[in-house]
Amino acid sequence: MDLARGLDTLLVTAAVAALAPLLVALLPGPRIPQVVVLLAGGVLIGPEVLGWADRAEIDLLVNVGLGFLFLLAGYELDPHLFEERAGRLAIAGWLITLALATALVGVLAAAGFVHAFVPVALGLTTTAFGTLLPVLHDNDMLHGRFGRYLLAAGAVGELFPIFAIALFLGANSKFVALASLAAVGVLAVVLSFAPRWIRGRRLERIVREGEGSTSQTTVRLTVLLLLLLLVVAEEFGLDVVLGAFLAGTVLRRWAPGDVHALEGKLDAIGYGFFIPLFFVASGMTLDVRSIAGAPGRLTIFFVLLLVIRGVPSLFLYRRDLPVVRRVQMMFLTATALPLLVALAEIGLRNGTMLRENAAAMVGAGALSVLVYPMIAVAIERRRRAAARPAVVPPADPPPHAE
Repeated sequence: MDLARGLDTLLVTAAVAALAPLLVALLPGPRIPQVVVLLAGGVLIGPEVLGWADRAEIDLLVNVGLGFLFLLAGYELDPHLFEERAGRLAIAGWLITLALATALVGVLAAAGFVHAFVPVALGLTTTAFGTLLPVLHDNDMLHGRFGRYLLAAGAVGELFPIFAIALFLGANSKFVALASLAAVGVLAVVLSFAPRWIRGRRLERIVREGEGSTSQTTVRLTVLLLLLLLVVAEEFGLDVVLGAFLAGTVLRRWAPGDVHALEGKLDAIGYGFFIPLFFVASGMTLDVRSIAGAPGRLTIFFVLLLVIRGVPSLFLYRRDLPVVRRVQMMFLTATALPLLVALAEIGLRNGTMLRENAAAMVGAGALSVLVYPMIAVAIERRRRAAARPAVVPPADPPPHAE
């Protein structure tokens, strides 16, 4: 990699990341998710338009950004959630989605519209949980009963497709893939119990004393944990997203010292630099010409995301959530992007996916990030406005008797 070209790409990418929140605040009309501006900025500076930046020059940093995105998603997830009804419904919902995807993509494959049956079907079962997190945080939508159902559905929609990708699309045999998944899972469990081995010892005291100083021990250990599980997942032929997600769930258990302060530091590192870098770089890889040449394909995948991944929420949660919340859940769970990018790359690499379908899937994911969360947020704002008590103006004082 040429250092000068890498720095040029990094500079332009950082400029897009820095300007994105300003543009979101200045644009008229309803506020759009910042992720959309980052993706659009990536398209603009990428090889398809201005040609100012090339993702290959900063690919290592982009992968770390992807890792941070899913580390924070894993950190948000409480594993005990899967023992509750929210977790069980989320798993049932994903299985229903998988069955629908298998049936509908099978029809498309029989019609010759789709060649890569497995990656397309799996793509339609995903939820961009990590991508949604900034939007959900900004609009305070992760609290209460609805937040727990949403967290469970998002986590399952992110994690289960990763397992399926490792099993059905990995380079290894299915037996080796299962063994790899088990090995990475065991490593995550072992790491989650690591703090018990040092509790009450001098090492724990050193870690706690250094977390607020220039040593920043907890941050350094967290980054080490993330990179360790990323490297292990890569060595086992698994998606790096799996390693990052597991790192987040492990971190939730073993984070020493001031957990809230650590979370703030990780948000600053992730959302301040690495995560926007990933989204801008994702925009650089969008094949705009293929999308423009076959807009019908993009529209079909965009609608299928809602029908297959979103619509089951309307029926699945009918006893648990009111209609307004179920409609929000429908749009939020139908939002997909990072795994669609990965699946498109896999399909193109092994030659089973049509180039126009790969571009249309990624384009549909980008459009879903633009449209579906905005609808859910607009519903949330209207719901809150309707829930506010009406302000009754004070009555005029009675006239003085003459």
